[in-house]
Amino acid sequence: MKIVRSNPDLYAVVDGWLRDGKRIALVPTMGNLHAGHHSLVALARERADAVVASVFVNPTQFGPNEDFSRYPRTPEADAEGLAASGCDLLYLPAVEALYPYGAEQGVRVSVPAVTDTLEGAIRPGHFDGVATVVAKLFNLVRPHVAVFGQKDYQQLLVIRRLVRDMGYPIEIVAAPIVREASGLAMSSRNQYLDDGQRVRAGAIRETLEWMAGRLRTSPEAWADIEARAAARLRDAGLVPDYAVVRRAEDLADPQVGRDRELVVLVAARLGSTRLIDNLRVEV
Repeated sequence: MKIVRSNPDLYAVVDGWLRDGKRIALVPTMGNLHAGHHSLVALARERADAVVASVFVNPTQFGPNEDFSRYPRTPEADAEGLAASGCDLLYLPAVEALYPYGAEQGVRVSVPAVTDTLEGAIRPGHFDGVATVVAKLFNLVRPHVAVFGQKDYQQLLVIRRLVRDMGYPIEIVAAPIVREASGLAMSSRNQYLDDGQRVRAGAIRETLEWMAGRLRTSPEAWADIEARAAARLRDAGLVPDYAVVRRAEDLADPQVGRDRELVVLVAARLGSTRLIDNLRVEV
């Protein structure tokens, strides 16, 4: 696996692949990689001739009181894991490579509507940062396919809308959530949890499954299901930001008898750690 840090070095490798007619896949990450990230690379490997992974902790998607400064950075371990997973090229840029005028003065990309709710409402500006950095990576790498995990479900919808609206000729592949033995969705932030918190965090997956089961029998009771789900999380020692039922295609409130493809989503805190998860449901 090659490692590049500058945009000209990235162009040189990608240009060669494109001249050779290779199909290129991109896996954007913020590093501190785990088995969930490695599964994205493996999926990308199946879809392309050459796989690029980026490791970049993007400052524009963190709010002023979030964990940008303490977000774990492990580039050496990340490189080893990516190489073992079948990655061909690691793009490891400095902030200046992606924001030549500085993170505060750079061009911003905004995706309206789908970003107005849930994570977008709780973390203002977050999805502008995500859309901006992903658009930059698409322009730099010029992939034919890009792989994103389904754990960040709203982010996945944002990227799909970005690609369609901007006319990027890129296939977006959604990778299944990889879970720990307890059912907890793998996340770089899980390492902030102590042993007792990891056990309690299993309530997130249990609550999602309970919500899905209730929806399949009583879809008209979705508002009551939301309220009871939040109570279940609180009883388990978590502080929920939301536990909601939404239409899968755009996160709008479901229309009973009309919408069949739904998604249940949870965001909850354990101590200082914020966890998100979701589950698709067909009713």
